[in-house]
Amino acid sequence: MTRSETRRKRLWRWRNNPLRRRDDIVEAWIVLAVWAVVAVGGTVAGLVTAHAADDTFARQRTDRQAVRAVLLDDVPRTALAMGGTVDRRMTAVSWRTPEGSPRTDETLADTGLKAGAHITVWQDSQGRLIAAPPSTTEATIESGFLGTVAAASLAGLVFGTGAVVRWRLDRRRIDQWGREWDLVGPQWGH
Repeated sequence: MTRSETRRKRLWRWRNNPLRRRDDIVEAWIVLAVWAVVAVGGTVAGLVTAHAADDTFARQRTDRQAVRAVLLDDVPRTALAMGGTVDRRMTAVSWRTPEGSPRTDETLADTGLKAGAHITVWQDSQGRLIAAPPSTTEATIESGFLGTVAAASLAGLVFGTGAVVRWRLDRRRIDQWGREWDLVGPQWGH
């Protein structure tokens, strides 16, 4: 089959054709709309989500600050059931808030450290312990991943909706064929 024949075959719903039904035209427009929404909407959803996530991570990097804390207890090494060791454990630490008031709480610390050792912890603007913000590389990777998930989710939703609409059109066509066969079938001889 030549290239022009393939193109004509694919675009038959758009040409004037005595076999073309109204449902065929509707289906062609639905397919076109689904692809347009997936291409444009998916791109926009992905970019907006990635940008919003990147802004959130940048805000976390500016709001959170690293402070030196003192371990209040030893952090012993703990053996796992499979023979390895635990690298980090919860332990009590003491640090000062941005206003200078002392605080005590628990955080993860490397095992094998002794009481009195200094570690770096992260605090928010109220002086509460919080997880370290993602680095710019980690934030970029996570923003890209979240943008990709948003675009794929929109694409899945649009494709699913388009598939349901096309299925309903197919059901309607089958019902029409059944009604037409009921009219024509008895005239076909014995």
